[in-house]
Amino acid sequence: MNSATVTTKPLLIELFTEELPPKALQKLGHAFAEGVRKVLAQHQLLSQACVVTDFATPRRLAVNLSAVLEQAPEQSYTEKLMPAKIGLAENGDISPALAKKLAAKGLGHLTPADLITESDGKQDYLYAKGTTRGMALAPGVQEALDHALNNLPIPKVMRYQLADGVSSVKFVRPAHLLVALWGEDIVPVHALGLDAGRKTMGHRFMAKEALSIASPDTYEAQLGNEGKVVASFTRRRAMILEQLHAQAQALQATIGNGPEVDALLDEVTALVEHPTVYVGQFEEQFLGVPPECLILTMRLNQKYFPLFEPATGKLTHRFLIVSNMQVDDPTNIIEGNQRVVRPRLADAQFFFETDRKTPLAERVQSLSTSVYHNKLGSQLERVERIRKIARHIATQLGADADHADRAALLAKADLNSNMVAEFPELQGIMGAYYAQADQEAADVVLAIRNQYRIRLDTPVTSDTLVSTVLFMAERLETLTGIWGIGLIPTGERDPYGLRRASLGLISAYEQLEAGGYLKVNDGNSLRLSDLLDFAASTFRPDALSAGTPAEVGAFVYERYRNQLGGEFDRNVVDAVLALEPALHQVHARIQACAQFARLPEADSLAAANKRISNLLKKADDTIGAIDAANLVEPAERALADVVASLAPQARAQLDNGDFTAALATVAQAKDAVDGFFNDVMVMAEDPKLRANRLALLNELHQVMNQVADISRLAQ
Repeated sequence: MNSATVTTKPLLIELFTEELPPKALQKLGHAFAEGVRKVLAQHQLLSQACVVTDFATPRRLAVNLSAVLEQAPEQSYTEKLMPAKIGLAENGDISPALAKKLAAKGLGHLTPADLITESDGKQDYLYAKGTTRGMALAPGVQEALDHALNNLPIPKVMRYQLADGVSSVKFVRPAHLLVALWGEDIVPVHALGLDAGRKTMGHRFMAKEALSIASPDTYEAQLGNEGKVVASFTRRRAMILEQLHAQAQALQATIGNGPEVDALLDEVTALVEHPTVYVGQFEEQFLGVPPECLILTMRLNQKYFPLFEPATGKLTHRFLIVSNMQVDDPTNIIEGNQRVVRPRLADAQFFFETDRKTPLAERVQSLSTSVYHNKLGSQLERVERIRKIARHIATQLGADADHADRAALLAKADLNSNMVAEFPELQGIMGAYYAQADQEAADVVLAIRNQYRIRLDTPVTSDTLVSTVLFMAERLETLTGIWGIGLIPTGERDPYGLRRASLGLISAYEQLEAGGYLKVNDGNSLRLSDLLDFAASTFRPDALSAGTPAEVGAFVYERYRNQLGGEFDRNVVDAVLALEPALHQVHARIQACAQFARLPEADSLAAANKRISNLLKKADDTIGAIDAANLVEPAERALADVVASLAPQARAQLDNGDFTAALATVAQAKDAVDGFFNDVMVMAEDPKLRANRLALLNELHQVMNQVADISRLAQ
């Protein structure tokens, strides 16, 4: 196609539906636009300057492509057909087999003269090469529309009947109108029982008449002006956020921040087409209820934005409503929302006051009727296991074992409370409020509140030590129990959050070290393997599969490996974790190993260490001690002297937690190691010499690998 004759116009496709699932709307909008763009681009129907704009409202998915060709340019093709001896008859004509294949590929017009014979190295093959007419607009758009609809990330498909009363289709929600315009022209495509036109609908209440879209360029403006619909999800979200901030600022308040606010903003954007923000309020007496309860019911149930005091973050008695209607007098909207929220706040108040009548400690026994898992018993049995683990950890860390035990006893007691039954998200939070009302110790209250945190992110202090003990005990019990009954994470499935529990446990070790409760020079305190063994001992005999502690330990180290892989060199991480060192030493060892890897001696020593590992694996007998009398070669005597000299230095540096110095000491062995491998035959025919040389290498191997398995650094 001559570039001078290429015609491009904007293309609009819109599917008008019933209300789409709000939490999936933004993703659906992006996927719809990308699905259309991808197929049109594959057929070269988009100009290089084409801009793709996606739209998504509660009742529509749409895409505007700014420059789409009427006809794609000619496409060159190469088709490998079949061996020449099969495709051509003796007289050179096309054989019946080849004729059938050409017809199937739409190449039935080709003659033998149009075919090319080329060897693939084994035999001659026939190829068809040439150009073909590019894809036309209408079939290209039809294919793109079909692809986009078939590949939407639909949370749940529904089947519904079409207007003919006979046919049915499947989609996320019933679709009612389809718009497909190339410039001012309708593209004759169809989908979900609908034929494309230019008609669509505006706002459900503010613009009841159908709209006739003139062209893709007028689409967004027409929807906004005539239909009272802000079609762009991104623009609508920005409008809502601007109005929220303006209203909050006028009231000298803030809507807060964090992922919960962002998620709510995304959800309300998916619920409205013409956003308008109004201010509501409730009686101040409800502020006597824990703020988390009020905030959760307003955000989760009503989709309101609670307002907070900017200086203190304290909840106020006002909230913001994102309405789908703009009216001159919003009194009815505001009062209606206030009437709706008041009973919910009253319920929260009632639940809180009723729960407080029963001390938290008296709720513990009721956990005996709550099943944790049918293979692991009740929640009360779980609590008893966590108590034992918590006392064990507390004793080792010098924490108050009685407070740790008390925190573990009360940790799950709020599960059967009215408030947590209504709002499961408040587990632990409500327990902390009830424990505080019962005048439990401050560190016990804090531990109950913090038990469900994803990870610890600040150094442990005396105030948070009991919290850390409970945090670790809960995760050790979960990892050991759930893994031990065979519920191991697979692929993306991890219903019991074992990956998250592992990372949380790792964070506890990191923050205990940062707070000074675990010393880098002490690798024997609070060893993960010991804790897992103890945790396993708290379960009923035969409840867990054999080898559970070791398997869970490997799983935790693997989680750590994945986490550290994005921050440090993968070889360095593998070298350190190959030894499964104390978790609180890992960062210090990695930093030391990374510094060692930059030394000029590192590559040679890593390669030698790898060679030593392979030799030791091949040893037939148990490797004994070095016999000085059998050190016959100067190079092996020199290496033995170096090992004897460096070993105590490296050991002392390791014991002091100075991993960098220990590896620097190891680096001094390079010349002796190189000389040994240049001059000495390790696997000598004399069995005494061979055994002695393997013993020497074994001692060297132990000295070299005290901080990390440096053979993992070998490229």
